[in-house]
Amino acid sequence: MQVASPALAQTRYVRSPSNVVLVAPDGAILDYTPDSRDVVISRDNMGRRVYLDHWGNLVATEMRNDTYGGNRYDPSAGGYGRQDPYAPRYNDRYGQSARGGGYQDYRQYRPGEPGEVTGSIPRDASIDRLPLDADGAIMDDGQEDASIEPQRALPQPNIAPSSNKPIIAVTKKPQAEIAALQVFLDRQGISPGVIDGHLGDNVNKAVAAWQEMTGETLDPNNSEDIMQRLTYEGGLPIVDYTITAADAAGPYVASIPDDYAHKAQLPAMSFTSVTEALAERFHMDEEYLKSLNPGVDFSVPGSIIKVINPGQPKTGEVVRVVANKAKKQVFAYGADGRLIAAYPATIGSSDTPSPSGTHTVERIALNPGYTYNPKINFKQGNNDKILQIPPGPNGPVGTVWIALSKPTYGIHGTPEPSKIGKTNSHGCIRLTNWDATELAKMVKQGTVVEFVD
Repeated sequence: MQVASPALAQTRYVRSPSNVVLVAPDGAILDYTPDSRDVVISRDNMGRRVYLDHWGNLVATEMRNDTYGGNRYDPSAGGYGRQDPYAPRYNDRYGQSARGGGYQDYRQYRPGEPGEVTGSIPRDASIDRLPLDADGAIMDDGQEDASIEPQRALPQPNIAPSSNKPIIAVTKKPQAEIAALQVFLDRQGISPGVIDGHLGDNVNKAVAAWQEMTGETLDPNNSEDIMQRLTYEGGLPIVDYTITAADAAGPYVASIPDDYAHKAQLPAMSFTSVTEALAERFHMDEEYLKSLNPGVDFSVPGSIIKVINPGQPKTGEVVRVVANKAKKQVFAYGADGRLIAAYPATIGSSDTPSPSGTHTVERIALNPGYTYNPKINFKQGNNDKILQIPPGPNGPVGTVWIALSKPTYGIHGTPEPSKIGKTNSHGCIRLTNWDATELAKMVKQGTVVEFVD
């Protein structure tokens, strides 16, 4: 099969007798109909026909031609959409329109989301199980996938944790103002975790870390000051974004099963919906994204939505990483000893604590697969064989694996960013995917990683 060339995809739509276009996962418009012998035709949750190859991968999604009216690809304009997705079209100082419902509590809002597109486990799929040797090691030792090991309790250094509270505590504020504070911290490289417009320990810890980094005192309750700071660095915290054909097409999977054997059957640990993918891209809680855009069909290209306007990834050379177990926070320092970035983290648990002492970065893998080994990993369900789980943002270690010199331990991403700092891990350091990616690009082999209580 061949996909339409970029030039063709950018200049015209091919109308079929059924008045639909076939959109490939990369957003290109196919100029042919796939041979029925090469694909399996199914339907997504919107009732649209989807074409899957025989391994379950998305080939194309049928979309109506009229869905694309006025939104054809224009290279001079920067891509799909009627207008610049970041053009200023705001009705208040936080970038929220009256229709956007920016001040409502998103936890009260549970709209059904149409178009949580495709994906299925092929009926004849087999699970890839590798044999174990007598000691539980993988016979095929060429695998570079991540593997997590639970750890028995180890002696811990007696280091008194410092206070998690910022110098000036954050008080109850409107949701939009809290979101603006979160955006400010995110842009500074001091991550508040997911941006959701709600107070919590992650926000308080981030304010304290910002003060450590800058030596300044920040009044997080002074919204005028926060907005002025945002104006100088990146603009308003909430902006408009136009959903593209590539956003709508995916590829997505219908759901992520809990059982690792079923995970191993999927072609990839992909996102399950447009909202999940966009929430991760814009550092948002998925339900908060939905609450900002009530009634929007996220599967329709050309739809204009409200999204967070996060910062660019922090850059620099990190020579020392401190994982503070008590604070549930990771600190990244430069060669001059100054704080470069800080991230909320999930670090171990009482059953599988993280190691103590000082270790180093061994290797860095982006978009890693995951090797489940029941003899050295935690026991998951009834799985008693080695399983190879494919890469993807919804994989057990997310999109990043920073392996440490302590075997099977690492710093990695997560499929559930909203739970960072609020749940336990299997001994490793878990960050949001975007924070883990940022950190991965600032460390290198040999970077010191220190665990403290």
